[in-house]
Amino acid sequence: MSDLLTFKQMCERFDVTPRTLRYYEYIELLSPQKEGRSRYYGPREIARMTLILRGRRFGFSLEELRQWLLIYDQQGTAEQNRVWVELADRQLNHLKIQRDELDSAIEDLRQLRDQVDKTLDS
Repeated sequence: MSDLLTFKQMCERFDVTPRTLRYYEYIELLSPQKEGRSRYYGPREIARMTLILRGRRFGFSLEELRQWLLIYDQQGTAEQNRVWVELADRQLNHLKIQRDELDSAIEDLRQLRDQVDKTLDS
């Protein structure tokens, strides 16, 4: 049991709310061991939570992550890695487009700000 985390420890370790953790269980991203009303998270669930949070940081949806995690269970590591490369390529392209749009918005805002600032000096 020493390699298992309780529900509270899991929330603390990953800095998530109890609601988030319960939701991840509800949508079957995580499957803790249950003893009565207690939940215990082993190395598999800890690794999955790490991947989920990393994937969220990269902008993947929970459904994309759920499907990707299922690939490991159904087809193994090699197929999961192949799909990961495809997903990562797609997301990198999406993030680049977002960055370009942000750069354009920043430049437009900067120009407008400078124009208005000049009218204040007049």
